[in-house]
Amino acid sequence: MTRLLSTSRIAFFSIALASTALAGPVSTASAAERALVIARDMDVNSLDPARAWCDTCQIYNTSVYEQLVTLDKDNKLQPLLATSWETNKDQTQFTFQLDPSAKFSDGSPVEAKDVKWSFERLKNIKGNGAFLAEPISSIDTPDAHTVIVKLSVSNSEFLNQAAAGFLGVINSDVAIANGALADATAADKDKSENWFLTNSAGSGPFVLASYEPNAELRLKRNDSYWRKAPAVPEVVFRQVKDAVAQAQMLQSGSADIAMQIDPETAKTLEGSNVTVEKVPSYNFVYIALSPGAKANTVKLTPEVREAISIAIDRTSLIDFVLGGAGRPIATPIPLGFPGGDGHEIPVYNPDRAKEILAKAGAADGFTLKSIYPDMNVYGVDFSLMMQKIQQNLSKVGIKVELSPVPFANWREAANGDHIPLTAVFFAPDFFGTSQYVDVFGLSEGSVWAKRAGGVTDPSIINAKTGELAKKALSAPTAEDANKLWFQAGDLMAKDRIIVPMVSPDLILAHSPTIKGVRYSACCNLPLAEISN
Repeated sequence: MTRLLSTSRIAFFSIALASTALAGPVSTASAAERALVIARDMDVNSLDPARAWCDTCQIYNTSVYEQLVTLDKDNKLQPLLATSWETNKDQTQFTFQLDPSAKFSDGSPVEAKDVKWSFERLKNIKGNGAFLAEPISSIDTPDAHTVIVKLSVSNSEFLNQAAAGFLGVINSDVAIANGALADATAADKDKSENWFLTNSAGSGPFVLASYEPNAELRLKRNDSYWRKAPAVPEVVFRQVKDAVAQAQMLQSGSADIAMQIDPETAKTLEGSNVTVEKVPSYNFVYIALSPGAKANTVKLTPEVREAISIAIDRTSLIDFVLGGAGRPIATPIPLGFPGGDGHEIPVYNPDRAKEILAKAGAADGFTLKSIYPDMNVYGVDFSLMMQKIQQNLSKVGIKVELSPVPFANWREAANGDHIPLTAVFFAPDFFGTSQYVDVFGLSEGSVWAKRAGGVTDPSIINAKTGELAKKALSAPTAEDANKLWFQAGDLMAKDRIIVPMVSPDLILAHSPTIKGVRYSACCNLPLAEISN
């Protein structure tokens, strides 16, 4: 599953807003209006909705394009292009009624044919986001405002998935005229990607104004927008890699929003004209153990894995790495997602860990090789975190050899000979738990089943998590599904292959004059809600 650790999905979301005047030219705004300038390490791989795969892309895809539905601040479904929808009992057929008022930026109506074409193109382009469209078996369009999506399997999360930016609806007539394809040949013969770098074809509140790779992405207000017009006339993303530089831009007034401010850098904003606060996130950082790694010096049995888990002082780790700005997490499902809450956090108990290791025949200790990405993600410096874990494990006789490497090298090691102990991260692609069971549930053939050595050691495979996921996706009610997701989360926690460490807080800072800033599971940062 390629979506797990694409480097373009690593950006940690934090916001800071300055109250001073904005720098940079504003080409279309009146003197009374000001552009919104966002400083961030831009991770753009494409501006084609079917190919885009990054945090900036998530914002772009939900600001320039629109989806059938969206999520409010409480992650409840809200109408967008669709005014209403119906689902059959098996949750394999979804019927959407489009808003007849919806129109693209060129003034043409959004029609059922555009939805069908966009969804089929996402599937056939075979980009990272194609997994969302893969289960679609057919799409019927009995009239211009009715879309009937049929799935090959039950999926109670499909409506939430339909809010994801990857399923943005494109003006098919315009895209086709510029080389875009949606049929089975699209992956090889579609010629529109370069066109999408300089043009947009959506119905969203903004349109693409210009894009300069590794420098600037500029959006302007869609003058033909069919809903309430956004308050800001332009949004300018400026490439700024370093958190300290982003903070300096905020203080100087040359940026309004900085999207990678870590807790330590946030302290430098105290006493300035920027108000800083922390809010919970859906992101998390975890360690992973591979019983199948060739470098193992002892068998990483379930008992040894339990000892490693309880030998780590999570509270101390969160204080050391994040200054306390995070929450411990027990299972690889975000807190606040279905089935993610209520799991017991492993209690730090080095004495018990020693007892378990002694019974497992490892009383004299052993060496554990750790290769991990040399990165700072969501404000977590992986080297600092692993040094803390190294200190904890040394107290129970486990010597950890740390090897930070570039991300590409890490991926090669994880997929090759595997890594005894590593550290990784995850951010949601949509509001739903199936993505976590798919990635972390250790079903046969899944990414972490392979990385843990499940190909040669069948005991690592957990068939029950996949069975629970199937039941949850066909559950008649959300309450029934939540119970099943919780059971899957409990099994993943007990496997102790994936051992979550922390869900880092988001850093939000804003001026009282700025309104409407929030973090969204589907949209990252809903630009149309912001006013200045």
